[in-house]
Amino acid sequence: MPASIIVDSASSGAAMAALAGKAHRSAGTLGRIGNLQTRLARDSSEVAAAQEVRFRVFYDELGAKRQFVHALEQRDADRFDAICDHLLVLDTTIPGPEHRQIVGTYRLLRQESALAAGGFYSDEEFELESLMARHPDRRFLELGRSCVLPEYRSKRTVELLWQGIWAYCRIHGIDVMTGCASFHGTVPAAHAEALSLLAHNFRPDPEWDVRAIAPRYRSMDLMPSEAVDVRRALAAMPPLIKGYLRIGARFGDGCVVDADFGTTDVFVVLSTDWIANRYINYYGADAQRFAA
Repeated sequence: MPASIIVDSASSGAAMAALAGKAHRSAGTLGRIGNLQTRLARDSSEVAAAQEVRFRVFYDELGAKRQFVHALEQRDADRFDAICDHLLVLDTTIPGPEHRQIVGTYRLLRQESALAAGGFYSDEEFELESLMARHPDRRFLELGRSCVLPEYRSKRTVELLWQGIWAYCRIHGIDVMTGCASFHGTVPAAHAEALSLLAHNFRPDPEWDVRAIAPRYRSMDLMPSEAVDVRRALAAMPPLIKGYLRIGARFGDGCVVDADFGTTDVFVVLSTDWIANRYINYYGADAQRFAA
């Protein structure tokens, strides 16, 4: 579910104007590894550049449908961009203005912003509201629109993104991270082994479970547990989903087919309490420094 609400150029312009007038809460660096650094977008030009990166990945590379995208804009944009923070990865060796150094992005939507605007993006596919109602004392963050340009898709870039996300969570007192993650293609059976592994081995306890909304629910339990080759199933998973698994995430009940973006979406739930200590220690020192 990279994107399914694409706005026309007039709506996009209004959203960008709102972004331009928004005083940013945290413009400093949130992480750094070598020549790469991560921080939040500081102004509308940087958000627009992140939207261009998203367009290159979701539309040019992965073939999302273009009928709702303005031909001249070449940007992936929706109404949520104006209320989100945009985590950026920048390659500081690229010459020119900083917005041209953006090589990856992640969209961050905090609970208070979502509620003020009428809900989360993933509400269109999964029953997130019921999960939040069960945990009124927790602060939720929705992660979405993750993408990195092909030449930067490395373990180092993933680690930098998580360093930035962890620092952001420390700054804002986040307790639970949620969001959609995608398999490429609209036929769940093509990912039967990987989806079945998630269904059998990586489901949350009932109090943390989230179900796909009824009209769009598709089963992930496509193979019996004993027929799943764990190593092969893990190898077939997208890197983002494997990254969530390494951190300690769990996955909701059912998947959703997004025909516009050509994906099969699953729902990720990650309480900060579940993150293994080795990852807290790994990301924590730098994150604490950048969150201070």
